[in-house]
Amino acid sequence: MPENEKEPWEYFLYIPNDPRAVTVSRRTLRLILTMHGLIRLVDVGELLATELVSNAVRHAEGPAALRVCWSAGVLRIGAWDADPRPPEPPRPFGECADLEEGRGLALVRACADLWSWQPLSRDGRRGKYVWCELAAA
Repeated sequence: MPENEKEPWEYFLYIPNDPRAVTVSRRTLRLILTMHGLIRLVDVGELLATELVSNAVRHAEGPAALRVCWSAGVLRIGAWDADPRPPEPPRPFGECADLEEGRGLALVRACADLWSWQPLSRDGRRGKYVWCELAAA
């Protein structure tokens, strides 16, 4: 285990409600994981961050945020948005594999070790935080 994997860390990226934020978030996550020596988590982490941030930008109005944190061998990726409504429950992956839309949380559920959501307020705005976890082992 690289030395920098032992200490917990956390990053926030505040993003506007703009489709280009998805690319910025994905590239930022790749840089964070690479700099911390977590190359083996980059591909799946990018997929998960893309789906979470895409949902935040597509389905909510206002700003959003990407949160990436590492603790005790677990990577948590989450997206906050300004819409307090819960996310639509993910469909079974087989039902949405051929769809252009509506498969984001199904991918998250299929690829992450754990995922959930919670209501959350930030800077006086109500919203939600949708997150997932990947274990390093």
